[in-house]
Amino acid sequence: MLLKKESGLNDNSYHEASVVRPPARQPLQGRVRADICVVGGGYAGLSSALEFRARGYSVALLEARRFGWGASGRNGGQVLPGYAGQAAMERQLPREDAHRAWDISIEAVQLLQERIARCGIACDYTHGCMTLATTARKARDLDALVEHLACAYGYPMQWIGSAEIREWIASDQFHAGAYDPQAGHLHPLKYCLGLAEAAGAAGVRLYEGSAVTAIRRGPHPLIKTSAGEVECRFAVLAGNVYLDQFGGSIAPELMRRIIPVGTYIIATEPMAGERADALIRRRAAVSDTNFVLDYFRVTADNRLLFGGADAFSGATPRNLVEHVRQRMLAVFPQLSDLSVPYTWGGYVDATINHAPDFGRLEHNIYYLQGFSGHGLALAGVAGRMVAEVVAGHAERFDLLSRIRHAPFPRGAWIRKPAVALGVLYYRLRDLL
Repeated sequence: MLLKKESGLNDNSYHEASVVRPPARQPLQGRVRADICVVGGGYAGLSSALEFRARGYSVALLEARRFGWGASGRNGGQVLPGYAGQAAMERQLPREDAHRAWDISIEAVQLLQERIARCGIACDYTHGCMTLATTARKARDLDALVEHLACAYGYPMQWIGSAEIREWIASDQFHAGAYDPQAGHLHPLKYCLGLAEAAGAAGVRLYEGSAVTAIRRGPHPLIKTSAGEVECRFAVLAGNVYLDQFGGSIAPELMRRIIPVGTYIIATEPMAGERADALIRRRAAVSDTNFVLDYFRVTADNRLLFGGADAFSGATPRNLVEHVRQRMLAVFPQLSDLSVPYTWGGYVDATINHAPDFGRLEHNIYYLQGFSGHGLALAGVAGRMVAEVVAGHAERFDLLSRIRHAPFPRGAWIRKPAVALGVLYYRLRDLL
């Protein structure tokens, strides 16, 4: 039921409507052997496959649907340094290790930009992101964060005070902000499909329509689908919330570590270029400072793409289009004349503390999950780090795998209500 609902909603995706997909790759048939089997055809899986091939390993990659069908093809397209759970990581790690973790996130953004250039991926990359505060209290918190990043990590951002905020955004909803020229935004599905093309050209054996139904663990893991199996030396599980959605509970111990969060996006009809330019200075991507945040940007063809209405309960909000449209109009009431031809959404994975969750199930089975909204860049460097581990260099992977994660409650009857109550608390805090 969940997958049927998601598939229908995603049928009206602007991202899907604005790409021409290549013919589908054939499903896995029979038994194949590879050094590495990667499960999941999103950013983390494709990046892992590319990194393993660069080190000379043979790789087979299994995707249950099409490349970019999940969060990697549906998200808002923001390329961000740092971690959604930055504070949690700083509490758990010594200062030197926290700095190393921050540097990994900077490398993630640089790696993405390098791959776009090296692989010739046409994905509308644009430099610049803004974080905007919705209240005076949140503006003070944001100012403190900007100062902290500069002092602790040597990472400068441009402060935007209340006197100049209207020069940056044509909205009365924000008190102050911070501009990050090193961050950026892109067309997420174009980027994902570009990674898939690069992986195929590098010699990765790519299979679509190949949902994993079981894993036989041991010295040589056997990854099974309905029509075939991959015998391998190492496996990487990069399916996130979808690992247990396609016919088998292949890694049940991972599912309590993350929760699916529904996020929904609209795209307006195109505007005149001058009108689009007037909305956001430098066409930066924008997100606010609320716990359940809004995020938006102008696309290459002059539409406003606006995301919000995150659903932690697992249920799609009622009157979804109008709900998100009203959030957009609260920021930009001057866009009330524009129609909204595209609405889509789906699930991303999140941990309780919003820090990434990387680790091992066995000495030869690794997992990458818990990106919590920062996966566009971070998934790329996660793939690099897991390849480093197999090649004998585990230091960086082990650094991030040290982050402790509390499990979500067992059982859907308590799990979803408990999370929803927690989110309600933070929604109320956002209003203060």
